[in-house]
Amino acid sequence: MYNSGKIIAGLVVFLVLATLPFLLNFGRASAKIEPSIDTPEINAMPVKQCVEPKEFMRAEHMKLLNEWRDDVVRNGNRIYTNSKGQQYTMSLQNTCMKCHSNKKEFCDKCHNYMAVKPYCWSCHIAPKEDKS
Repeated sequence: MYNSGKIIAGLVVFLVLATLPFLLNFGRASAKIEPSIDTPEINAMPVKQCVEPKEFMRAEHMKLLNEWRDDVVRNGNRIYTNSKGQQYTMSLQNTCMKCHSNKKEFCDKCHNYMAVKPYCWSCHIAPKEDKS
């Protein structure tokens, strides 16, 4: 086989370069992100609960918001009934952001960590946050 030394050397260099990011981060744990729920509205609640349980919201909040958008825009339905039978108005700004008014500490913290750019704020108005 001609040039086998060069081919093998090239494969070794490729494998080293391809595995380098994994090798450099081996054993390092990434910091766990905890979004801040320290807002006046949430602190005033006797029982701190969202429209759905915490685990559901962490995993499925974008799916829920998309379903809300479709249901409101296409069907004119503005009332959401959660898994416990409680009813809420389907509104990002008036329901979700009423409690989670700290967009930078709640939404942006996780979205930046996950490197996602949701398009919510291309139509909706982001809540005004206190400078304090």
